[in-house]
Amino acid sequence: MLRQQAESCKRAARQLAWLATAGKDRILLHLAAQLRQRSEELLSANARDCEAGRQAGLSEALLDRLRLTPERIEGMALGAEQVARLTDPVGREVAWTRPNGLLIRKVRVPLGVLCIVYEARPNVTVESACLAIKSGNGCLLRGSRSALNSNQVLVKIIQECLMAEGLPAEAIAGVADLSHESITTLARMNGLIDLMIPRGGAELIKRVVETSTVPVLETGVGICHLYVHSSADLEMAVPVIINSKCSRPAVCNSLETLLLDELIAVELLQRLDPELRDKVVVRGCERTLALLGWGQAAVAENWDSESMDMILNIRVVTGLDQALEHIQAHSSGHTEAILTRELEPARRFQREVDACTVTVNASTRFTDGGEFGFGAEIGISTQKMHARGPVGLDELTTYKYWVEGQGQIR
Repeated sequence: MLRQQAESCKRAARQLAWLATAGKDRILLHLAAQLRQRSEELLSANARDCEAGRQAGLSEALLDRLRLTPERIEGMALGAEQVARLTDPVGREVAWTRPNGLLIRKVRVPLGVLCIVYEARPNVTVESACLAIKSGNGCLLRGSRSALNSNQVLVKIIQECLMAEGLPAEAIAGVADLSHESITTLARMNGLIDLMIPRGGAELIKRVVETSTVPVLETGVGICHLYVHSSADLEMAVPVIINSKCSRPAVCNSLETLLLDELIAVELLQRLDPELRDKVVVRGCERTLALLGWGQAAVAENWDSESMDMILNIRVVTGLDQALEHIQAHSSGHTEAILTRELEPARRFQREVDACTVTVNASTRFTDGGEFGFGAEIGISTQKMHARGPVGLDELTTYKYWVEGQGQIR
């Protein structure tokens, strides 16, 4: 069954690959309209998923990843519309002529068939489909059981929009087999699947990377740090820290570790105390706990873990050098941020921190395809080849060379 789905998707992808931009945009705008018109159907399906999740003991943070609201559905519709407005990368070319008269054209083309393996979040279904359609790629969507009802409705809507434009529904398909073994099977379908993209926790990503013979775009774990420099505006720092940690703690761009310069630690912890107390579990170093007066002692593994919950690690450091050392030792390469009013530490932080996104004086939560103006993202890559950071349309294409001559021989 899995192989048949992949074969059907590959055949359908050929029809999508060179669909005119206007046709792709009509699909996306139709999808946006359908999401709005069928929001009640979506909310009803999602309510069943959330109730099943509660009964299964999912944490509140994971339930938040799963939950759809009218606002989130509207956000998905707006994302589809924004992708429709983006420049189509397919067919973009650079051309040059060699001294022997050969015309060489480097032309952007779709990758082929993508397979997205993800957990919980139904919005990933729509984001992935939108980017796959606009970039001309077929897409196999392997969601999780926790979002089964939501994803089934979403895939049905997407496929209806494809068929309205005369394309086969199989170009974007929901994987029916949700067993653990299906991930390994998909990850070894060389020749049918061109790129595996795991989106989820460290265990899922590790499994795909270790078992796949198909190329993998590794969307890494988000162990994100924010360093508050001695010159930082502390009034600005508090809302930035709270937004980074608390706005959506279960997503990969949420803050995991707060590093405080010792010169401002006392005052800033006093300001943070009422915002954190009874809301966030603080795991701190000895100096943090002594200054704060409450919290849990941080242990070694805390610095290397993504909590996906209302848990914040805090460490007091002696300055920028020690902050950089800590980040180098524990960063997952996702998002690192500094708050400072001085240019030199900001520039040094940007130069020396090795991460896909390095932020100055803003929340870590901005590492996101939509916030970057990409319309949506298919993941945030923490690797360096072939894509890094939020993965948008350009990263879902490759290129081929078209060579044209008049009988030249070598």
